[in-house]
Amino acid sequence: MATVASANRATPLLDARKAGQEATKPMLEQAAKDNLFLHFTQHKPLLEGELPIITRADGHHFWDIDGKRYLDGISSLFAVNAGHGRPEMAQAAFDQMRKLDFFPIWSHAHPTAIELSERLLSYAPKSLDRVFFTTGGGEANETAWKLAKQYFKLQGKPLKHKVLTRNVAYHGTSHGALSLTGIAAMKKMFEPLVPSTFRVPNTNWYRAQDQFETEEEFAIWAADRVEEMILFEDPDTVAAFFLEPVQNSGGCFTAPKVYFERVREICDRYDVLIVADETIDGFGRCGSMFASERYGLEPDMLVCAKGMTSAYAPLGALLLNEKLFEPFKHGALFPHGYTYGGHPVSCAVALANLDIFDKEDLVGNVRRNEAAFKATLEKLKDLPIVGDVRGVGYFWAIELVKNKETKETFTDAECDKLLRGILSHRMFEEGLYCRSDDRGDPVVQLAPPLTVGQAEFDEMEQILRRCFNEAFAEMTP
Repeated sequence: MATVASANRATPLLDARKAGQEATKPMLEQAAKDNLFLHFTQHKPLLEGELPIITRADGHHFWDIDGKRYLDGISSLFAVNAGHGRPEMAQAAFDQMRKLDFFPIWSHAHPTAIELSERLLSYAPKSLDRVFFTTGGGEANETAWKLAKQYFKLQGKPLKHKVLTRNVAYHGTSHGALSLTGIAAMKKMFEPLVPSTFRVPNTNWYRAQDQFETEEEFAIWAADRVEEMILFEDPDTVAAFFLEPVQNSGGCFTAPKVYFERVREICDRYDVLIVADETIDGFGRCGSMFASERYGLEPDMLVCAKGMTSAYAPLGALLLNEKLFEPFKHGALFPHGYTYGGHPVSCAVALANLDIFDKEDLVGNVRRNEAAFKATLEKLKDLPIVGDVRGVGYFWAIELVKNKETKETFTDAECDKLLRGILSHRMFEEGLYCRSDDRGDPVVQLAPPLTVGQAEFDEMEQILRRCFNEAFAEMTP
């Protein structure tokens, strides 16, 4: 008897599987074009041309269906921190599935979630005492906002519901997390969104150097804008300030410690919670287990995901101060959760991942090699198209400019041609997978697995040099 699917439409991949045959590249590519709705993708060129199909990965590299090897210069979306192909993670998932494949942490607990919560807090800033599991960073940001609003209602401050975030910052794609996001182009097709979110300046020192004597002076100015916005909106109505210690979108915006000290002082003054979004920054990416530690920030809540499992399984978490949990010790209910939050298999994989972090000292590897990575990338500053190289740890951005002397940036149409029309394609052809980002001024971002060293730094620099030179020649009249 035919299946429902085969009765209604052709299923060449299913037919091949039933016949014990291996799917061919043309079959897979056509099925992808016919059936998949890819994320954050302009489909037209892929539907009209070749669609890359990635089939395996190991260490610092992955391979496409033709057997071509690529250096994973962005940890497959800032996530595969421990590198690909770790058998320990596969074994942990297998063992856990045989023992307890799934059970929700709704009024119950299971050993891997219990153990992982303690493990995460052992690495976290001392201000954090509890763990609420999700399946990703966007969900954890949603959770933080909802918890902040309910917390203040339970404290007799029901008007405190507004949140501040930084310009060009990205915090997720669900309606709440997208409302937190400070990128207008990402939001306009989905408006109206959740109200009561307000933007403050980010810490883009490259674009502020002509206006301030020192980066510390600029940092104080930027932090003071947080106080200004709280006062504009009335402190009685502002609940939280969300920020990434190193802001990803826009290109690795860092800030000196004085920025975080001033922000902490301001938020304490007006009873505003600080939420550190470390979806990308966490788990060694910035040279410490959590970037908040590196910058001396003691947040009220901390969002993490990605590197927690090195992306071998989906998992996110919100770490929070005990004061936010206190009302729930005495009868209050937080009516919020996710089916797969704290999934036992994901938690087991996370524990195996963190064992690798400890055993191989991956965070120490980042600290030991950070200066060499920076120095290697800064060689690119001799190119006329490279305006700035900035970042920290294994998290770097190269800002591309039209005029190096004036810092003139490209128009939107020029950015599209530069990044999508030239660089993304050429870098991939050259065997380097990294991120071309135009959420702000155009940048190319690098965030390789925490296991790489000088040989990979050199390979990235040489490929980028060739591609940047070609792009400059093509963009110059």
